[in-house]
Amino acid sequence: IALHSGGECVSLKDVSARQKISVKYLEQIVMQLTKAGLLKSIRGPQGGYKLTRRAEDYTVGEILGVTEGSLAPVPCIEMGNSACELYDTCPTSGFWKRVYDAVMNVVDNTTLYDLAEEYKQKKENGNDYCI
Repeated sequence: IALHSGGECVSLKDVSARQKISVKYLEQIVMQLTKAGLLKSIRGPQGGYKLTRRAEDYTVGEILGVTEGSLAPVPCIEMGNSACELYDTCPTSGFWKRVYDAVMNVVDNTTLYDLAEEYKQKKENGNDYCI
């Protein structure tokens, strides 16, 4: 939607065709994103979905938080010893915390605009073969 809208609505049929994802699955995702206020749904012949903000104002972390929930690899990372009585003495809790922090650093510092630009760059360079 960020890549192909230009401020206009994008139909799920178009997204489905481009991304090779079923419309049914997309409906589930956009329902969550619309409910969270990240997308706006417009009805009618020219309707579809559009972003409610600029692409650079969305982080991947925000979007994943809505669609996936917690990104913690194990429950104790966010819940501490209330999720596991062994948390304070667990030999792997520090490792999982570092993994979680690294993932969150990436997703919270990557915007939808960044992903769109990366895609455009790959598309531009896609036919450039070096032998």
